[in-house]
Amino acid sequence: MRYWAISLAAGVVAAASSGVSDAKGLHLFAKRTHEAAAPARALPAPYHWTQGAAPKAHWDMVAEFKKVGLKPGDYVWAASVPSEGETRVVVDLLTQMTYVYRGDKLIGASTMSSAKTGHITPYGYWSVLEKRPFYRSKKYDNAPMPFMQRIDNYGIAFHGGLNPGYPASHGCMRLPMKFAQKLYGVTKVGTKVVIEG
Repeated sequence: MRYWAISLAAGVVAAASSGVSDAKGLHLFAKRTHEAAAPARALPAPYHWTQGAAPKAHWDMVAEFKKVGLKPGDYVWAASVPSEGETRVVVDLLTQMTYVYRGDKLIGASTMSSAKTGHITPYGYWSVLEKRPFYRSKKYDNAPMPFMQRIDNYGIAFHGGLNPGYPASHGCMRLPMKFAQKLYGVTKVGTKVVIEG
């Protein structure tokens, strides 16, 4: 649901900045005519950096799991995971979602909590550098990091933890505990990660 709210807000901002002064002039969805009834589509969300993986992952979740959005702390996971293909992870900082693929098939999606104001979860292409089933933060008061998967040399990692549905971490990508465990089970050192937002 958050994706739609962001798309709606983006449309309102775009319309306001283009000088539209009344609601009649504001069209957030594609027009439909009686000749060709194309499905309505939301305007693209205002990403700061994307290569298209995060928006595609959202639509893959809609197609695969019939979910437009998830509540904080919720996740979906496929009944069966293909044995062939590389695992890869897509993170969407804009919508606070994490997606996991095996080959071309989306096998799971989850809400997450990334860096709060004053901290950074970095955009870009990464890979899993280290995995530990249980770890404690060396930077932040020995905080527990179950199912830790570190992606950079400064301690940014996936791990299980509090998942309020908005940015609240020191930079890590905190996932619901069960999803963090499932993700840990399908990745390896070297698994590719892209972070967009």
